Amino acid sequence: MIGETPQSFQADVNESTITLEDFAYQLPAELIAQDPAMERDKSCLLHYDRTTKKIDHHIFHGIVSILKPSDVLVVNNTKVIPVRLIGRRANGSSVEILLIKQESGQSGLWQAMASPLKRLTKGDIVYIAGETKNHDVAVEDIFIATDGQKRLIVRLNDPDKAEQTVTLLQDAGKSPLPPYIVQSRHNTVQSRHNTVQLQDPFTREKNDLERYQTIFAKQPGAIAAPTAGLHFSSSLLDQLKAKGVLISEITLHVGPGTFKPITTSIEQHIVESEWFAISKSAVENINAAKKQGRRIIAVGTTTCRALESAAATGELQATEGSHTSLFIKPGYKFRFIDGLLTNFHLSQSSLLLLVAAFMGQQELMRTYNAAIERRYRFYSYGDAMLIV
Repeated sequence: MIGETPQSFQADVNESTITLEDFAYQLPAELIAQDPAMERDKSCLLHYDRTTKKIDHHIFHGIVSILKPSDVLVVNNTKVIPVRLIGRRANGSSVEILLIKQESGQSGLWQAMASPLKRLTKGDIVYIAGETKNHDVAVEDIFIATDGQKRLIVRLNDPDKAEQTVTLLQDAGKSPLPPYIVQSRHNTVQSRHNTVQLQDPFTREKNDLERYQTIFAKQPGAIAAPTAGLHFSSSLLDQLKAKGVLISEITLHVGPGTFKPITTSIEQHIVESEWFAISKSAVENINAAKKQGRRIIAVGTTTCRALESAAATGELQATEGSHTSLFIKPGYKFRFIDGLLTNFHLSQSSLLLLVAAFMGQQELMRTYNAAIERRYRFYSYGDAMLIV
């Protein structure tokens, strides 16, 4: 562990004058993690103390020594479904489809993104090659979503054969990895802790289906992983529980908003609504801990948004299924959480602004610069930061 003495910095950027440029940073391409650490709890962990402004560096399993026995870790138990489909049109051109969400009450109809979208028209059939059979996906419609982007409505099965969707995804669906992984992977990836010799595409896809999933994953519905949870192993959880740390679960199904860049001003940006649920028992446990003065630490920005959305009154409220489009940015007054565990996020992204709201823009950029200098691995399969 290496400590870093806090430096003197100017006051944080005025909330009313911040612009997107205040959250831009340069990241060397080789620091974008293309594969996870070979062992979940052996990624790197940057620990930032909000009181002292001190930065410490650890291996992730060192979080046991950082947390207090009274702390509460709230994790997201959403499960990623294999919604990335790779296929071809009748003329042989390739198309990649990312299913986003099922149309309400309509079996087999899904909203989707596609790349390249310009090649698709209403009525097209995309032929998807599965492991055991081929599948047909029909383009039912193309529309403009609330964020101004074009999207598809695709049919995966006959209206009276809902089981066909499950079969298709199990047979042909791939992990919905972020574009910076799908587009940038190399044959070998180096890190400070290990060298991963990559295998054939089929084996790698199987590995992704397991590894792009947290050990908490129970409730199917996400199209992206709540990546802060990827660092936990079963043995690490046992150590945390033995210390007295309470682990509590909520659900937020991560949607396409997690990939959406801010293309306008911060004020005009809209975060796409995501479904979340917090059980009565979880609410009772977390509220009781909060009243006892225990620190509530959100594991991931998804958990943070769910907790803050459900605590509008200052106390957590149970929900069987609500939607949140909460955009947390500098100036936001946190209602509930006391700490945040998160990965390192893309430059000028809404998730980066959420972290800045919790620790300040100046300290955020200083911390990110320290992580880059020490060659931390960034983004979904990268290292983590604990802010308490």
